[in-house]
Amino acid sequence: MSIQSYKDLVVWQKSFKVATQIYKITQKMPKEEIYGLTSQMRRAAVSIPSNIAEGYSRHSVGAYRQFLLISLGSKSELETQLLLCKEIGYLHEKDINLVFSLLNEVGKMLNSIIKKLEP
Repeated sequence: MSIQSYKDLVVWQKSFKVATQIYKITQKMPKEEIYGLTSQMRRAAVSIPSNIAEGYSRHSVGAYRQFLLISLGSKSELETQLLLCKEIGYLHEKDINLVFSLLNEVGKMLNSIIKKLEP
Protein backbone atom coordinates (compact mmCIF):
# COMPACT_ATOMS: atom_id res chain seq x y z
CA MET A 1 0.00 0.00 0.00
CA SER A 2 1.38 3.37 -0.93
CA ILE A 3 0.98 6.40 1.27
CA GLN A 4 -1.34 8.93 -0.33
CA SER A 5 -2.17 10.94 2.77
CA TYR A 6 -1.11 11.42 6.38
CA LYS A 7 -4.19 9.32 7.22
CA ASP A 8 -2.39 6.31 5.71
CA LEU A 9 0.43 6.62 8.27
CA VAL A 10 0.12 4.01 11.03
CA VAL A 11 1.62 6.46 13.52
CA TRP A 12 -1.14 8.97 12.69
CA GLN A 13 -3.84 6.28 12.99
CA LYS A 14 -2.60 5.13 16.40
CA SER A 15 -2.19 8.67 17.70
CA PHE A 16 -5.68 9.51 16.46
CA LYS A 17 -6.93 6.55 18.51
CA VAL A 18 -5.08 7.95 21.53
CA ALA A 19 -6.93 11.24 21.10
CA THR A 20 -10.32 9.55 20.87
CA GLN A 21 -9.56 7.45 23.95
CA ILE A 22 -8.51 10.54 25.90
CA TYR A 23 -11.79 12.25 25.06
CA LYS A 24 -13.69 9.17 26.28
CA ILE A 25 -11.81 8.69 29.55
CA THR A 26 -11.65 12.36 30.48
CA GLN A 27 -15.45 12.43 30.50
CA LYS A 28 -15.12 10.48 33.76
CA MET A 29 -12.98 13.15 35.42
CA PRO A 30 -14.36 15.58 38.01
CA LYS A 31 -16.31 18.48 36.50
CA GLU A 32 -14.11 21.03 38.29
CA GLU A 33 -11.23 19.86 36.04
CA ILE A 34 -13.05 20.67 32.77
CA TYR A 35 -11.04 23.88 32.27
CA GLY A 36 -7.91 22.53 33.92
CA LEU A 37 -6.42 19.07 33.57
CA THR A 38 -9.18 17.70 31.30
CA SER A 39 -8.73 20.50 28.80
CA GLN A 40 -4.94 20.26 28.94
CA MET A 41 -4.98 16.49 28.37
CA ARG A 42 -7.32 16.82 25.42
CA ARG A 43 -5.17 19.51 23.83
CA ALA A 44 -2.01 17.41 24.26
CA ALA A 45 -3.75 14.32 22.84
CA VAL A 46 -5.08 16.20 19.80
CA SER A 47 -1.67 17.80 19.26
CA ILE A 48 -0.03 14.44 18.54
CA PRO A 49 -1.92 13.43 15.35
CA SER A 50 -2.43 17.07 14.35
CA ASN A 51 1.30 17.76 14.23
CA ILE A 52 1.97 14.51 12.38
CA ALA A 53 -0.62 15.56 9.78
CA GLU A 54 0.65 19.12 9.50
CA GLY A 55 4.27 18.11 9.19
CA TYR A 56 3.55 15.44 6.58
CA SER A 57 1.48 17.91 4.57
CA ARG A 58 4.32 20.45 4.41
CA HIS A 59 6.18 18.25 1.89
CA SER A 60 9.50 19.17 3.47
CA VAL A 61 11.67 16.65 5.32
CA GLY A 62 12.93 19.29 7.74
CA ALA A 63 9.43 20.57 8.54
CA TYR A 64 8.08 17.03 8.88
CA ARG A 65 10.83 16.13 11.35
CA GLN A 66 10.22 19.29 13.37
CA PHE A 67 6.48 18.59 13.63
CA LEU A 68 7.21 14.98 14.64
CA LEU A 69 9.41 16.32 17.44
CA ILE A 70 6.50 18.49 18.59
CA SER A 71 4.25 15.39 18.53
CA LEU A 72 6.80 13.54 20.64
CA GLY A 73 6.77 16.39 23.16
CA SER A 74 2.97 16.32 23.33
CA LYS A 75 3.13 12.56 23.89
CA SER A 76 5.42 13.07 26.89
CA GLU A 77 3.18 15.84 28.19
CA LEU A 78 0.15 13.56 27.98
CA GLU A 79 1.99 10.72 29.73
CA THR A 80 2.81 13.07 32.61
CA GLN A 81 -0.81 14.17 32.88
CA LEU A 82 -2.00 10.56 32.88
CA LEU A 83 0.45 9.70 35.66
CA LEU A 84 -0.93 12.61 37.65
CA CYS A 85 -4.50 11.40 37.11
CA LYS A 86 -3.49 7.92 38.24
CA GLU A 87 -1.70 9.26 41.33
CA ILE A 88 -4.65 11.39 42.47
CA GLY A 89 -7.27 8.79 41.54
CA TYR A 90 -9.08 10.68 38.79
CA LEU A 91 -8.99 7.81 36.28
CA HIS A 92 -9.13 4.02 36.45
CA GLU A 93 -5.87 2.20 35.94
CA LYS A 94 -7.47 0.05 33.23
CA ASP A 95 -8.26 3.13 31.13
CA ILE A 96 -4.83 4.64 31.71
CA ASN A 97 -3.03 1.40 30.81
CA LEU A 98 -4.82 1.20 27.46
CA VAL A 99 -3.71 4.73 26.57
CA PHE A 100 -0.17 4.12 27.85
CA SER A 101 0.10 1.06 25.63
CA LEU A 102 -0.93 3.09 22.58
CA LEU A 103 1.35 5.98 23.55
CA ASN A 104 4.27 3.58 23.88
CA GLU A 105 3.69 2.36 20.31
CA VAL A 106 3.31 5.91 19.03
CA GLY A 107 6.50 6.98 20.78
CA LYS A 108 8.51 4.14 19.25
CA MET A 109 7.18 4.96 15.79
CA LEU A 110 7.84 8.68 16.16
CA ASN A 111 11.39 8.06 17.36
CA SER A 112 12.03 5.70 14.47
CA ILE A 113 10.75 8.15 11.84
CA ILE A 114 12.63 11.06 13.44
CA LYS A 115 15.90 9.08 13.33
CA LYS A 116 15.36 8.20 9.67
CA LEU A 117 14.80 11.87 8.86
CA GLU A 118 17.95 13.12 10.61
CA PRO A 119 20.12 15.24 8.32
